[in-house]
Parts: sequence; structure tokens; C-alpha cells
Amino acid sequence: MQLGHVLAGVAVVLAVEGLAYAVFPGAMKRMLASLAATPEQRLRTGGLVAAVIGTGLAWMMVGAG
Repeated sequence: MQLGHVLAGVAVVLAVEGLAYAVFPGAMKRMLASLAATPEQRLRTGGLVAAVIGTGLAWMMVGAG
């Protein structure tokens, strides 16, 4: 995996997140409030699962290309 691929992935994440805030600001505020009330262990587990899935998908896509 090259640095350019990683940076492209970060750029896509920023674009999608920015779009979510631009199109659904109220829903994003509610989601963040809900996130603040979520126990740390659940956030940690969810973050780890998302990181593993995202890394796996990126690895498969780059390896397939």
C-alpha cells in the first residue's frame, strides 16, 4: 500500500464527513450527543471493529488493483 492510497482514503473520508455535516447538521449534532453518552468500552470496541474492517477493505481493494 502506497502513501498516495492512504492519503486518497483520508480525502474520501473527509469529503463524506463534510458532506454529512453540510446536508444533515441536525442529525450530526444528535449523533454526537448520543456518542458522548456512549460508554468508552463500547466506543473502543466499535472503533477497533471499524478500523479492522476498513483496513481489510482497503488492503483488498489495493491488492486487487
